[in-house]
Amino acid sequence: MKIAVLGAGHVGPVVARLALAAGYPVAIAGSGDPARIAMITEFLAPGAVPLSASDAVADADLVVLAIPWHRFGTLEPGMFAGKVVVDAMNHWPPAAQPLGTSEEVAARLVGAHVVKTLNHIAYQDMEPPNGRAVGLAGDDAAAVDVVSEFLRRIGFEPVPVGPLAAGRLLEPGSPVFGVAVRRPEFEQFAKEQS
Repeated sequence: MKIAVLGAGHVGPVVARLALAAGYPVAIAGSGDPARIAMITEFLAPGAVPLSASDAVADADLVVLAIPWHRFGTLEPGMFAGKVVVDAMNHWPPAAQPLGTSEEVAARLVGAHVVKTLNHIAYQDMEPPNGRAVGLAGDDAAAVDVVSEFLRRIGFEPVPVGPLAAGRLLEPGSPVFGVAVRRPEFEQFAKEQS
């Protein structure tokens, strides 16, 4: 399975390193010319191939969105059709929103199979994963299975929390956001919120 990581800031290179260590081929894209992130990639995720977002996504089986929320609107939605897309983005709106961020992502990326995960762990707590629990939410059972297997292979313990609407449990303000716990504690937090 080929992985495309969109985002060369904090989270993207960590996910790329974990995926590379698990044996996945990885392409990474920043905003703009891939040459601008070549040195960063060589240093932070050696072995990942810097590409444009469109080229990285075109060849990928699984795409990780690890970009700032405000940049999401600049992506061409059509290139994600048929792809399994991990939404690892966060948004801190000034007021309550009618939809969770992944529901907004899925509404914009028509034809993509969106799964919310990896957004509720701080990038500095991702390495080493050490079997840390990570929640995931998605409406497509097959995509959730694909992402669960990916998470297992890179060292996490996936804990499905339900459909994309349940992904709000993983967003800022939730008791699991920013907390590094094992599966039993995570499941307890999730149970208390449902």
